[in-house]
Amino acid sequence: MNSLHEKLKTLPDSPGCYLMLNSAGTIIYVGKAKNLKNRVKSYFTGSHNAKTTRLVQEIADFNFVQTNTERESLILELHLIKENLPKYNIKLTDDATYPFITITDEKDPRLIVERESTNKKGKRFGPYPSVYKARDTVKLLNKIYPLRKCETLPKKACLYYHMNQCLAPCIKKEAIDYKPIINEISAFLKGDTKNVLSELKNEMYKAADALHFEKAQEYKEMIESIEHTTEKQLMSLNDYKDRDFIAYFGDHEDVSVQILKMRSGKIIDIKSDIFSYVGSISDAVNNYILQYYEDKSIEPDELLFSNLFLQEDIELMFGKHATIPKIGDKKQLIDMAFKNAKYDFENYRYLNKLQTQKQQEALDAFEKLLGVADISHIEIFDNAHLFGADSVSAMVVFRDGKPSKKEYRKYHLKNTTKMDDYGAIREVVYRRYQKVLLEGLELADMIIIDGGKGQVNVAKEVLDSLGITTHLIGLKKNDKHQLEAIIYNQQEYPIDRSSYLYSYLGKMSEEVHRFAITFHKQTRSKTLVRSYLDGIMGIGEKRKLAILEKFVTIDDMKQGSIEAYQSIGINETLREKVLKHLASLEREEPDEKSHI
Repeated sequence: MNSLHEKLKTLPDSPGCYLMLNSAGTIIYVGKAKNLKNRVKSYFTGSHNAKTTRLVQEIADFNFVQTNTERESLILELHLIKENLPKYNIKLTDDATYPFITITDEKDPRLIVERESTNKKGKRFGPYPSVYKARDTVKLLNKIYPLRKCETLPKKACLYYHMNQCLAPCIKKEAIDYKPIINEISAFLKGDTKNVLSELKNEMYKAADALHFEKAQEYKEMIESIEHTTEKQLMSLNDYKDRDFIAYFGDHEDVSVQILKMRSGKIIDIKSDIFSYVGSISDAVNNYILQYYEDKSIEPDELLFSNLFLQEDIELMFGKHATIPKIGDKKQLIDMAFKNAKYDFENYRYLNKLQTQKQQEALDAFEKLLGVADISHIEIFDNAHLFGADSVSAMVVFRDGKPSKKEYRKYHLKNTTKMDDYGAIREVVYRRYQKVLLEGLELADMIIIDGGKGQVNVAKEVLDSLGITTHLIGLKKNDKHQLEAIIYNQQEYPIDRSSYLYSYLGKMSEEVHRFAITFHKQTRSKTLVRSYLDGIMGIGEKRKLAILEKFVTIDDMKQGSIEAYQSIGINETLREKVLKHLASLEREEPDEKSHI
């Protein structure tokens, strides 16, 4: 730190960009300043918010680049962030496409999502900002309102009828009056969502107070889906111009940004984000806005900002077509954006905060238990096969504690022999990280093998042969397939089941397990799998398929309870026949064990 203080004395008073580096020489934050000396010194004096404090603790060195003007520093900062992707800078998510929600014009209507308005008949609402949130909204509405779900009417009532989510037009001879239902759905999609949102928020708060963060997150996402698909139809102007209305609300730690997107005089989209920041709130928001509009093709004719922005800042960024309205309809829309930003901040902040704190607890536990720090990019592997048939592997990726599904990968195992779990690990790890080397991909901070010492040792041999050094751990499970210990550097570290680290790793293990099983179900040969259930008196084709869909693996079939078998129409006597038959197969192949 002494050397840093000495270096601080060399900073100029000119504008420019500064780059904060950790002990490995990695750029962890990029910022700009009108006065480099004052800005960089401010990090090492006074108190800061939690995120800035963590940043300062990691700073081992810094560099800086002087510029002639503040405008030049603004442009340089944007380029440096894009090039280096520092961990403490704001990272934007991609915009989604615009779908429609349609109540189909059929005798027995359905509620569907269309990516574009291709359906010439039916009652359409939209376009909407996100196909995923539109689908979530439709899913919620389908639970509340009993419209038809099946694309083709079946010959008998399906499960939705028995769950009171469908009026079963397939079995009713008289016509059904759907008008009241359609009117209620229409009102909902036009913004009359007060009662439903109130109930969902209550459930969200209850789940969060009980520390059920996954469930609270589900409710939060439902609320977001509804708000994203309804709020944007509230206001419009009559001049048919394209404008964005931008506002923010925050405190010394976090900030909520809201962008109302008007196209042809109508609000058709809402972009909102909540994030923690480093430095001043105005710099953080300006940086976010600059990144968002880096693609000039999405920049509208006019950008309007709330009065928390400075006119000189927005003109520096966007020129004369950026303004701060004082009166009239434009001011009302800015006020609406501000109201939404404040609402998001106050209602969702504590959920995100609790999740961030728990994730940090897990990372701190990693460091305390294993001496491993700064883990944000994790790749985890699992294998799936059934008596050796159709062996596959899967890799899932977590970034900052969240699944990064676009980076998931599936592997058909080509060179692994039957029932060779070690061979499967060897093949998939080699294929993955040979590709990483050949294509210059980002290496994970940590690799997790869903297995014990043997599997971890095999993976380490492969990584060593490729010259790859990164953190590698294994997840040792007990006989009940519950996480028991972490394997790291040939040591076993028991893990407290009440800790958040246990939940953190368990979530990853469950996700890769689910992904592997789903992939295996999609690829395995049904004929081959059915053959393992051949020869059981009373188990025909329908029951074979029911067993396979229910239990997926032979181990699951053998461990299935009486209640589980009864749920698919198989009584205790037939269950015993299945178990005896599977046991006889195992005796024929004593050295083989099924595994998923």
